[in-house]
Amino acid sequence: MGEEAPEFRVDTITFGSKDCQQNAIDVGDKTYVIGRTDDDAKSSFGIKILDKLTQTWIVPTVLGAQPPSKSHSAILVNDEKILIVEKGVSLNDSIWFLEIDTPFVKQQRKIKGSEVVSWSKGVLGVAQKPVVISGPSGVGKGTLIAKLMKEYPSKFGFSVSHTTRSPRVKEIDGVHYHFAGRSKMEQDISEGEFLEFAHVHGNLYGTSIEAVESVTDEGKRCILDIDVQGARSVRASSLEAVFIFVCPPSFEELEQRLRARGTETEEQIQKRLRNARAELDQSNSPGLFDHLLVNDDLEACYENLKKLLSLDDDHKDSDGCYGKATACYSILSKTESKVFLQSETGEVVKGGASMLAVDLSSLTGGAPGRTRGLKTHSVNSIDNGLKGIR
Repeated sequence: MGEEAPEFRVDTITFGSKDCQQNAIDVGDKTYVIGRTDDDAKSSFGIKILDKLTQTWIVPTVLGAQPPSKSHSAILVNDEKILIVEKGVSLNDSIWFLEIDTPFVKQQRKIKGSEVVSWSKGVLGVAQKPVVISGPSGVGKGTLIAKLMKEYPSKFGFSVSHTTRSPRVKEIDGVHYHFAGRSKMEQDISEGEFLEFAHVHGNLYGTSIEAVESVTDEGKRCILDIDVQGARSVRASSLEAVFIFVCPPSFEELEQRLRARGTETEEQIQKRLRNARAELDQSNSPGLFDHLLVNDDLEACYENLKKLLSLDDDHKDSDGCYGKATACYSILSKTESKVFLQSETGEVVKGGASMLAVDLSSLTGGAPGRTRGLKTHSVNSIDNGLKGIR
């Protein structure tokens, strides 16, 4: 049930003002009010929705990591999302979206039976697709991922999977896996918190939406290390990714590698070998994997992986053309295809300008509730075709 509207006051807002603490955005029969709650410890976003037909306020469930708590400006992109521009942070961290009626939000609204909104982070430049890497136990995919992240630490982030199995020696919760109780993980799966999940070797494994968000919110390309069942689930979802299957040079070599680990009983090894044979058979399923890599020689396989990800000629690992310089941009105005940002202080980022145009046409595609790529370019002036901010 909603509460009566007079209980929540909305201050008059001027978009782009330096002291903006609340934004009221009209979308059809609803008004979305984006404000801040401040206390001595921290500042955070508060969101309420006014149903204009019933004149009641609704407090929605808010999903996703929220933007840093700075001053901000906001504008409606379309009926599905609101663009939020944070101030006092690096430009790479300033672009956010409040998803209000995207397919992901509609799905979560149906699952939870209540109003839902979701935060997602924008990325300046075209966001690269996540990378799904699969392969049987002992094939060396974990080693390949570790090498990739060591060489390109700010380009890639590892999506930490959840599992109900017990930790092995030296495995750290939240680093190697999120170790969870079966009842809690099953509840989260039923509530739509997981992108994919599967029963493997008698245990539950899965990739949560939050795990992927935590990587994309850092502006990194997400790597998902999942089994073939999980890859099939992700392929069937709306997540656009690159799917890679790592193969052993032979089944006999795979068995030798599994035994050399010395971490499983004979019964467990036999179970993994049975599953490995099934996974190798499924790897040839039409349309499932984009690339097959044979890990005969680790270094050669790693070089081939970098070529697949267009990294073979890329030895730079920087923060991008905008870096981490802090700039204070606010929303100036909007056309059907662009939003214009104006620097309020005259301070601009390296290679930037006092005014930026954000290309909204680059928002197509991408996973629900995920980081979205944005194309930008500097501009010297604005023509007369702009629409005022509502």
